[in-house]
Amino acid sequence: MPEPYYITTAIHYPNGRPHIGHAYETIAADVMARFQRLRGRDVRFQTGTDEHGLKMAQKARELGISPRALADEMSSHFRDLFDRLDISYDRFIRTTDADHHRASQALWQAMEARGDIYLDRYEGWYSVRDEAFYDEKELIEGEGGQRLSPQGTPVEWTEEDTWFFRLSAYQDRLLALLETPGFVEPASRRNEMLAFVNCGLTDLSISRTSFDWGVKVPGHDEHVMYVWVDALTNYITGLGYPDGGTMWETFWPADLHLIGKDIVRFHTVYWPAFLMSAGLPVPKKVFGHGFLLNRGQKESKSLGNVTDPADLADRFGVDALRYFLMAEVTFGQDGSYSAEALVNRVNSELVNSFGNLAQRSLSMIFKNMEGRLEPFVTTAADDALLETVRVACAQTLPEAFEKLSFSTGIESWIKAVHTCNQYVDEQAPWTLRKTDETRMKAVLQTLVLALRDLAIAIQPVIPAKAAAVLDQLGIPATARDYAALSDRNWYDARLALSIPIAKPDPVFPRLALPEAEAA
Repeated sequence: MPEPYYITTAIHYPNGRPHIGHAYETIAADVMARFQRLRGRDVRFQTGTDEHGLKMAQKARELGISPRALADEMSSHFRDLFDRLDISYDRFIRTTDADHHRASQALWQAMEARGDIYLDRYEGWYSVRDEAFYDEKELIEGEGGQRLSPQGTPVEWTEEDTWFFRLSAYQDRLLALLETPGFVEPASRRNEMLAFVNCGLTDLSISRTSFDWGVKVPGHDEHVMYVWVDALTNYITGLGYPDGGTMWETFWPADLHLIGKDIVRFHTVYWPAFLMSAGLPVPKKVFGHGFLLNRGQKESKSLGNVTDPADLADRFGVDALRYFLMAEVTFGQDGSYSAEALVNRVNSELVNSFGNLAQRSLSMIFKNMEGRLEPFVTTAADDALLETVRVACAQTLPEAFEKLSFSTGIESWIKAVHTCNQYVDEQAPWTLRKTDETRMKAVLQTLVLALRDLAIAIQPVIPAKAAAVLDQLGIPATARDYAALSDRNWYDARLALSIPIAKPDPVFPRLALPEAEAA
């Protein structure tokens, strides 16, 4: 039986249209999901939208529409974007879904049955933008002495009767969990959470009465759940909680929650505590990635630098955008992007290097061999090239991707591409055509072997373009997983198909900047 793998993104807050950060996280999760599928694992991939809370209620009021109408409209923009970006999710969950309300209430009742929920009065600071409560000691001072959250967002003093969760009772268990190797990554996020918990945990307010847009607290309709109780529960809703069943038994606990660094606390402190209280297993790993900056600046409407990821995909291509975001930034750290950087990297690496390698190799086979592949004997130079490609594709890239080191894996892959192009220049098959036709055929078919491995390996990042190269090579759809990289007999099977290589069409068109940005 294939080993199961459950990966989730954070569910995205749809009080506005999706931005580049939403695309970045979801593309990264999709790369990981595709990678694990290619490794033969039974993958479940979930993303979606987090539609409750005070921010949504306030935004709907500003627009003069109902919160549900706002949620329906904005959630559709996220789903449309993810479909546009070729995101291979298994479920796009919405916290307004009926099964999610039922799951959230079931989790609440499980925590209540444990004796971990009690009624009291909350008086303290709350950030509407973060949907988070903060202690006085966590606040920072802004301009004019204004109190701000640790994220730099405004806070307001809040007083209301709420239900509390006994978070303080789980301090020791949470410290032990946080100290477990691999639970929180990168290490910097783990250290932040250890410092937070070591300072002492206070019980957490988990309901609101000042608005009514949310999941009702069981037996107390005047209360709605704190949005994070509701939101975090989505990860188990999507597997059939509380009913159980095959999906639940197969995929929980989650292998990876992939989230932004600003919400690590909710996923590594609050969420595990809720699960412990309910008697449920905690996730295996939480990875908090960095922010994606626009030319070194955080995007904001006031700066006028908010990027529509759908526009980038339309202008430069979906796979070009996916490749750039995964190759450009060390995943886990903050990174910067620009249209110029995207164009330069994609033209250099995909167009000039990988695309040119495929185009000229297959064109020469079509022209000089009538597209027909045949048995051939390799030399030491051929074997050395194929070993370089094999190590990059079957070893270095998978090892890096398993650690979410996407840029490292891609770097090893593109180095193998460069080595192939150097081999072409050194072997000069256009000269061999006149002097040694047998050797020319061996060189060109060595490149077929290399191209096949390179295209298979990079599929998680550029699925459509890699598939196009594999189509041109005549590789069957059933022979494109990572196990195929260790199949020594695949070329004989390809010859047995007796399908010639057709005249290739360029897979990677050259990108150009719009005049306004190039100037």
